[in-house]
This record gives sequence, structure tokens and C-alpha cells, in this order.
Amino acid sequence: MGIVNTTPDSFSDGGEFLDSQRAVAHARELVAQGARLIDLGAESTRPGAAPVSEAEELRRLLPVLEALLPEITVPISIDTTKAQVADEALRLGAHIINDISGLTFDPRMVEVCARHRAGVICMHIQGTPQTMQLNPTYHDVLAEVCDWLAKRLDWLAREGIPPAAVVLDPGVGFGKTAEHNLLLLRGIPQLRRLGRPLCIGHSRKRFLHRFLHRPVDDRLYATVGISVGAALHQAEILRVHDVAASRDAIAACQAIYPGIPRQQ
Repeated sequence: MGIVNTTPDSFSDGGEFLDSQRAVAHARELVAQGARLIDLGAESTRPGAAPVSEAEELRRLLPVLEALLPEITVPISIDTTKAQVADEALRLGAHIINDISGLTFDPRMVEVCARHRAGVICMHIQGTPQTMQLNPTYHDVLAEVCDWLAKRLDWLAREGIPPAAVVLDPGVGFGKTAEHNLLLLRGIPQLRRLGRPLCIGHSRKRFLHRFLHRPVDDRLYATVGISVGAALHQAEILRVHDVAASRDAIAACQAIYPGIPRQQ
């Protein structure tokens, strides 16, 4: 899954693709590199990020989405927590809603996704982007995240979104310390027992600094290392900025370790 952020303040590429034409060109390039999904976001969810209005999120998002839909063949995911933004994007033809709140921040989100029969990426978060890294605390992070995702999957089914439409995301970096993130990544096999595909969003994130002490612009190799490790654990979707690097590394690993599912 290739990341396209049309934001001025995302933690890694903030402002780089705020211009809609540059964002569209970047999405095209990610598809050319082998992305099988494009995740399009117009509001930063980095720690401490200020929220934006629905109108501003739509202003940033819709021109890029409208330009991409007729010309790329891979599904487009919309990274939003707002039901109105999701409704507009799905009406235009977006395929998936990637909601960092697990469809909890906006009470209308589940109805919108059910009505459009959208795919849903349901992510775990502790707190909000403004508070999530102040003091994330768990007794057993893997067990608690698994339990929350399982309950959320059941709730979504009762609200009209069948399990077959849902991908689960443990929320690396969203209300977790570096150690919490590593425990979740090591626990991918247990998360997969929930019976749904997993999306892992680790690309360039702050927890990589824990063991490499490198700034955000120098975390490509660490990102690729986590990508390969997650693939070895058979995570189905890897949400990354650098598509070609992760795909090439996984393909090379597949040549000598056939246990990794082949990319379709």
C-alpha cells in the first residue's frame, strides 16, 4: 500500500504533495513501482497534529481523488475519520476507508461505510492524535489490542459491515511506546488468528529511532527491514512510503524463503 499525503504537516513528507498535481504524479509513480493499493490522506495524524475541518480535508482530497480514479487500476483507500469525507469519497468511487480510530471518532462512519458497501481498515488507537503519545499504558499490549480488534470486528458485523469487508490494523505508533510497537510486530502471528488480513503501518515511524537512532529522513533501511519481517510473519498489507524498496526486498527474500506469500 503506497502512501500519498496531501497535507502540510505529516511527520515524514508533510507539504511535499500538498499540490494536487504533485500528489497525483506521486500516486502514479507508486503504482508504477508496484503498489497494489493507494492510501490517500488529507489530514495529518502524527502525534500532536491539529485536526482540520471537513471542508479543508475535502478541499485537499477531492481533486486528487477525482484525477486518480479514471487512470489508475488499483483500489484507492481514503485515510479519514470523518463520515462526511468518507461519504463524498466513496460516492466518487473510492473503494476503502482507512479509519485510524476503528470507526469510533465519528458515530456516522459505520453507517456510511455499510451503505456504500466499502472495504474498511479498522485500526486500534489509544487516545487521539493529540494525546496518544503522552503516556501510552497497557498491562499486556498484544492481548489488549487483539481483544479490542476482535470485539470491534464483531460490532462492525452487527452494524452491517461483514468481516469479509474488514482489514485489521494494530496501530503501530498510535498510542504505543517503541516497546509496545515491537511487541505488536512480533505478535503478528497471534493477530492473524483473528481471521482477517492485517495492515501494518510502520513506514519511517519514530519507534525505529529506538534501535537505530536515525532521523525520519534516514529510516528507509529500517522500514524495509520491518517490511520483510512483517512479510515473514505473513502480514498481508504493508503501508509504506517507499514501495519499490519494500517490494524488491520481499521479492528477494521470497527467492530463498518460499514461506512468504507472493505479491499478486
